[in-house]
Amino acid sequence: MSSAADKAYSGIRSLILDGTLTPGEQLKEEELAERIGVSRTPIRDALRRLEAEFFVIRSDSQRSFVADQSVEDIDEIFTLRAMLEGHAAARAATVGGPALAARLREIVDKAGNGNDVDTFLDHNADFHAEIIAGAGSDRLATMLARLVSQPIVHRTARVYDKGQFERSLFEHRELVDAIERGDGEWARSVMTSHIRRAFHVFEEAAQALKREK
Repeated sequence: MSSAADKAYSGIRSLILDGTLTPGEQLKEEELAERIGVSRTPIRDALRRLEAEFFVIRSDSQRSFVADQSVEDIDEIFTLRAMLEGHAAARAATVGGPALAARLREIVDKAGNGNDVDTFLDHNADFHAEIIAGAGSDRLATMLARLVSQPIVHRTARVYDKGQFERSLFEHRELVDAIERGDGEWARSVMTSHIRRAFHVFEEAAQALKREK
């Protein structure tokens, strides 16, 4: 992929992830090209790539929009994540051992107290990526790549309160303990409940927003 297409892809993806481009918003090639500083051709290529990754949807009239998923769609995303990342955690506990646990503990220690959303998102991404890598399965990593990079992960973290941040960090520490002890079923259980809890945080926020409207 050309550097211009890479720039367009990274630029649009970042605008979606940070909420500048909102769910349901139309993506106009000319406006995006001017905003990012590339021609329309790499914008087109980037939109096709983002469509394949479920960040963007295309209408019957071939117009592109930021994906706006229903709560049911999001429930399915979290359900698949729980299944696959639960399996990844179990594998990581079996094959990763103390060395993986030490790397994970270092990430958790750098996470701070959860007061800063961007710091938490960076920590969260690094933590989950380390577990997936520690599972030692390229197939599993490929299957999870699209699910863990979904904008919904970022949108969920942005509605966390202090208690929810602290709960998430506590669960990360428990995952480290399970992996350090080589207990795959413990690790699977913690990861599964960790992801399902995150879904219910999002669901409650979505319902509250709906009531406000």
